Amino acid sequence: MKRRILLVDDELAILLTLKAVLELHDFDVETAASAREAKSKIRANVYHMVITDMRMENERAGMEVVQAARAAQYDPAVAMLTAFPLAGEEWEDAGADQMLVKPMNTNDLLLQIEALLVTHEDKKQKAKQASQPDYAVAAAKKGNGTRRKATATS
Repeated sequence: MKRRILLVDDELAILLTLKAVLELHDFDVETAASAREAKSKIRANVYHMVITDMRMENERAGMEVVQAARAAQYDPAVAMLTAFPLAGEEWEDAGADQMLVKPMNTNDLLLQIEALLVTHEDKKQKAKQASQPDYAVAAAKKGNGTRRKATATS
């Protein structure tokens, strides 16, 4: 199954170039040219990752996309793409998992995307496991108690 990415940028050249690069590396890529379009697509579809430009139709457009992605029930990985990186960890406070600075070497971009997808999936799995009762542990404890009794009566 191809991993789905929503790529959001108001610069058509960047949007089309990154889309082509990602598709060449077996990603299924949808694009949006504005925060409004991206938010609509996030609500209507499921993506493994959302990569959004930080500054588009206004200064906060990228933050709006990040917030929409964070509100999505399917919990995609989120990266902000910008030529003007935020100071400190402001991008993390906004809810992004990673800051990608453009222009960027294609191989570096692909490595960062792959790494983010892997770490994000690991976090989701750990959160899922933590939120579910551990039936295996309960069964093992029950089984151990039964074995002890059987051994004691033998």
